[in-house]
Amino acid sequence: MILGTAGHIDHGKTALVRALTGVDTDRLPEEKKRGITIELGFAPLVLDGTTVGVVDVPGHEAFVRTMLAGATGVDLALLVIAADEGPMPQTREHLAILSLLGIGGGVVALTKCDLVEPEWLTLVGDEVRALLAGTPLAGAPIVPCSSATGEGVDRVRAALADAARNVPARASDDLPRLPVDRAFSVKGAGTVVTGTLWSGTFARDDAVRLYPGGRTARIRSVESHGRAVERALPGSRAAIALAGLDREEAARGGMLVLDGDPWQEATVLRADVALLDGAPSLGPRTRVRFHLGTTDVGARLLAAGGRLEPGRVAPVRFVLDAPVVARAGDRFVLRAASPPLTIGGGVVTDPHPPGPRARPFGETGATLAQRTQWIVRECAGAGLAVRDATVRLGVLGADVDTLASKRNGVLRIADRFYDESLRESLRTKLSAAVSAFHAREPLAAGLTLESARAALGASAALFDDIVGELTTKGKLTVHANILARTGFTPASGEADARRLEELAAAVAAGALEPPSVAELTARFGLQAPTLLRLLEKQKRVVAVAADRYYAPGVVAGMVDTVRKSFRAGEEVTASQVREALGLSRKYVIPFLEYCDRVGLSDRRGDLRVFRTASDTSSR
Repeated sequence: MILGTAGHIDHGKTALVRALTGVDTDRLPEEKKRGITIELGFAPLVLDGTTVGVVDVPGHEAFVRTMLAGATGVDLALLVIAADEGPMPQTREHLAILSLLGIGGGVVALTKCDLVEPEWLTLVGDEVRALLAGTPLAGAPIVPCSSATGEGVDRVRAALADAARNVPARASDDLPRLPVDRAFSVKGAGTVVTGTLWSGTFARDDAVRLYPGGRTARIRSVESHGRAVERALPGSRAAIALAGLDREEAARGGMLVLDGDPWQEATVLRADVALLDGAPSLGPRTRVRFHLGTTDVGARLLAAGGRLEPGRVAPVRFVLDAPVVARAGDRFVLRAASPPLTIGGGVVTDPHPPGPRARPFGETGATLAQRTQWIVRECAGAGLAVRDATVRLGVLGADVDTLASKRNGVLRIADRFYDESLRESLRTKLSAAVSAFHAREPLAAGLTLESARAALGASAALFDDIVGELTTKGKLTVHANILARTGFTPASGEADARRLEELAAAVAAGALEPPSVAELTARFGLQAPTLLRLLEKQKRVVAVAADRYYAPGVVAGMVDTVRKSFRAGEEVTASQVREALGLSRKYVIPFLEYCDRVGLSDRRGDLRVFRTASDTSSR
């Protein structure tokens, strides 16, 4: 569990953390010199025997970006307000950030209570309670204390322990993810990155990937709360030493994930966004700063309906200046570029839209079932990969199987999800495509499976599933990679049969000098080549050459004549064969090439040896 501080500069956040933990989180010389927190500080705090990681953030307005990096992954908030000053500008901004990040549990500490009178403390307490109204900390305990005298520090610790009991445990079986808030080198350990482990676990020797860039590394060692451990658990502070990664390749804003998990970088996101009261409206050309985890990038957003106005939640599309690694359900904060001010935030609803011009979703607050339906429908025939659903829909791997249901019209086939209505329409389209092909090409056996799948634009799994259903129901048949309507026979009509007979007769009438395909096409029409191929499949003609077909009996007679004209094993020339058959070279050369092709003769340079009938049959 992670406890994060929040509050205005010089209200005593670091002093209170020191009083609670014994650790001074201001480690930089400049922090010591100026007496303010500049960078993130970390300390372990034991509550009811459990070690909680404390992240101490700066309160100065110039370091709100650093505060946002520290607030990432916080489970519990410690809002610090000095009793002698009461709520100040950064108090309000930090409280807004906690709300935008969905941090609902916490404790409010009224520090420096030794500096004020009881009546004043009561007035400040009332002011704080009014400030908290309508925020996630509305019911949080307000505990007066003094880090200087120790008064109330134990009551703060007890209040934090009570609040911590209501924080749900994070799932250890989820995908591991750690937003990097620090990166440095340690002699003997190499490059070390630290952060709050949002989900899953990291262990020594795990293969990992660091975004942006997707560079791979191996975990050399792991520390959590200052102790060496075999495995970092979700919701803990972790320092991870990486082998195979240079210090220059790691920095705040990176995201460490397990290599092989389905994370992707993206510069386009869909989200639900709300602006704080008093924030300026945002148009499609307005630039903002987008804070997710420890990442801070420039961005533009396009809201459904044009401009985004304060006071309402709207679905938007973000276009980011640099890629981020996000997951559906992630919360983010928006800040104005100038003047730097927190203006709103929201929740990622789709971390990987299909293309840079993907439209925002049609409504906000969509259920998981609705988002699943929208995204699966958008994936069309390619489908949504099951392994990608954990990130794109923001679900645990164990819950993926629940995404497919009749209620939301989503079905699972093999390793992908599909829109059920799309499958039905593709099934109808496939049946119609086969029937249309038969009408267009009545002499062909059917549509090839490759052509049919290309026409549908479906993945292999979806196509096979549809074909399987239609063949099981007896509507289609598949033979030798050809898809046909059940019961269909090529050239089954009376007119087609008559044309086949006429064409076969024309070939046979040509005897040793049959007409070419071009001549037959001129006589019988453009379908003559198709008819000839069909006749060949029926073994009623023989394709001696690509442009010339013979009757089978004529070919057999030619072969028999040649065998009788020459001795077994005798080498003969093309001229000798021409004289034996009484034909010109126009017909003899294609015939000899046919004999070579089907094994009736062996070619030896310009000579040939014809095989005997017994030799040919043995082959």
